Amino acid sequence: MLNISSVTGAWERAIKQLPNSLRCRIHRQEPLRYYTTLRVGGPADFFFVATDIASLAEIVQLAQTEKLPYVVLGEGSNVCVADTGVRGLVVLNKAYEVEIASLCRVATGYNFMRLFIKTLQASLSGLEWGVGIPGTVGGALVSNAGAYRGNIGPLVQRLEVVENGERKWVGPEWMEFSYRDSRLRQPNRPPATLLQVELQLAKGDQAQIRERARDYQMQRIRKQPWLPSAGSFFKNIENNHALAASLPHLPEPLKQMGRIPAAYLSELCGCKGYTVGGACVSTRHANFIVNRGGATAAQIRAVAEYVKAKVFERFGVLLEEEVLYIGDWPPKF
Repeated sequence: MLNISSVTGAWERAIKQLPNSLRCRIHRQEPLRYYTTLRVGGPADFFFVATDIASLAEIVQLAQTEKLPYVVLGEGSNVCVADTGVRGLVVLNKAYEVEIASLCRVATGYNFMRLFIKTLQASLSGLEWGVGIPGTVGGALVSNAGAYRGNIGPLVQRLEVVENGERKWVGPEWMEFSYRDSRLRQPNRPPATLLQVELQLAKGDQAQIRERARDYQMQRIRKQPWLPSAGSFFKNIENNHALAASLPHLPEPLKQMGRIPAAYLSELCGCKGYTVGGACVSTRHANFIVNRGGATAAQIRAVAEYVKAKVFERFGVLLEEEVLYIGDWPPKF
């Protein structure tokens, strides 16, 4: 493994192996706050925009072969980038290829909401739950995104990935999907990158699909804040029937499932409105940490740590972030 001081030089040498058509598209010290929905984050040492599956595959194959650090970023939701930035290469995934059919093939840089609209127009059902979810198809896969009792994992038939420098197709079991999780979120796993995915959708009545999606969208609009955020910050508590049963105002269906929304616990602990600098727990939804203007990544994370501490102190459960922390964070975190 390379130490931090040698990363820049190693990447400079590796970049020389790229064809000029790709090499000229690499930038230095690109501020990442412009590429995240939280609007926080320091610079990337190196920054590359992949405009198609081929260029995405080529740049990550180089990184994996040379064993160099890299991060793939989609539309920047569900992440919090450190104020000091990211060492190594950041690849902005703008691979937008798509084939709309019952077996839909889509590049991982494709916008998730746009994919739903395309499938709606083709009278294909399966993605209604995702209406209003920000980000890309790749981001949805990494975190096994879901809402309203639907999620992306069961739709996956095959994925094209780059692993150990090899470009290949794998089955859905490769992802190791679980609740808001996959192998790509787990630490100390070999680096791998998703290029494209095949999703199995079903023919349906377009009017009914639209109506279901409209209902989900209206629920989001009523509940969620408009200020910059990363989306839902913490995962809900799953399979904790004892805690669920002890909460008198938790809806009975949630008690039976042993599921407690993170927002419910945060609100009971009085976290709504808690503020550090420009970062704040939303007063509209207690599982959103918003940037009220000028927030730093450290302030966002300080608010998150406060919520976790308050919930653990009162209920004895440790909230787990749905948001991924990316970059070179100081030791105190």
